[in-house]
Amino acid sequence: MIQKIDYKIDKKKYNVIFTDNILPQLNNIFKKINSDYKVCLVYDENIDNKIINELARGLKITGSFILKKKIKSEKKNKNIQTVIKLIEQLSNNKFTKKSVVIACGGGVIGDLCGLAASLYQRGMIFINIPSTMTAIVDSCIGGKTAVNHKNIINLIGSYHHPDAVLIYHNILKVLPHREYIAGLSEVIKCAMISKNGILKILDENKNKLLERDKSLLSKIVLKTLQTKANFFKNDVFEKNTRLFLNLGHTFAHAIEMATDKIHNKDYLRHGEAVALGIICELNLSKLEIKNKNALNEIDEKINKCKKLFEKYGLPTKLQIKNKKKILIKIYKFVFYDKKRISEKPRYIKLVANNRYEIAEIQNFDNINLSILEILNWKKKN
Repeated sequence: MIQKIDYKIDKKKYNVIFTDNILPQLNNIFKKINSDYKVCLVYDENIDNKIINELARGLKITGSFILKKKIKSEKKNKNIQTVIKLIEQLSNNKFTKKSVVIACGGGVIGDLCGLAASLYQRGMIFINIPSTMTAIVDSCIGGKTAVNHKNIINLIGSYHHPDAVLIYHNILKVLPHREYIAGLSEVIKCAMISKNGILKILDENKNKLLERDKSLLSKIVLKTLQTKANFFKNDVFEKNTRLFLNLGHTFAHAIEMATDKIHNKDYLRHGEAVALGIICELNLSKLEIKNKNALNEIDEKINKCKKLFEKYGLPTKLQIKNKKKILIKIYKFVFYDKKRISEKPRYIKLVANNRYEIAEIQNFDNINLSILEILNWKKKN
């Protein structure tokens, strides 16, 4: 039985397929996409070679010419130079608009491939096979492709939707524990902004989820992706509803940039930063709320959110040395957020009755107070 979700953007139909038998799925996709059967398979070097060899076998069954390219999935490689090198390889091998780029990796690989596919000859076929939990439940759909530049996350990018997305159960089964847990923050985020039943599943099925029960995993992955699709399918360019998917991300990206700048390495997984960012934004909502009657509700939401993160092993505090330095850096990078349309950064604000709105930060002192909540540090005057 094929498990999938479908959604439409500008009358074009897209789908995501959850499968434990990827070879026939690849064959079916190639029958539909009208390609020239030239494929560039870009994959994360950390993926088990058995899985990459299996994908290569599946592509050979389609009769495709295959160019394999291995990339180290590190944030430092998510840059425009890597994209240009990939485009040059496509050109040197005489790829066309009808050729296919397949990404098999996490957000870094997906973004690099998606951007290259959008730029090469103004657009070529793109297939995404995500290999991290964050990519599986979030970045594999939606069309956002981007690279970092001058230490600013996703500064250079475009929108290019994958023609097909395959969630391969065998990849989910072998994910490292930290990678698997990190992605659950995006699941929790989608549960918080939509009445989709995911919170109930998370509350009642901790052991099964941690054991990666196939039936439950497919259910929660597809429910999360359907929730995301419902927010972006009529607002691809983030003018309205899609912005709500950024809950926690104004601070999360700032936290990622700050920790990477100070430690010069992937100090946090993106999903870990999202968990911390959500706590920051909920606390900011509390500080900037005008309806005093909603304070208790926000407090309850903050406490429930923290308990859920802790239940699944996600961080609620940023454990780091030199708290003053990191506070200054996070504050600075909040103002780099791409949602900003004036001098005031925007964030997703919880107002009342589980209702959110897109808001500008009114009091910049509240930014520091919100960051201090995750640093567990009382700043001295």
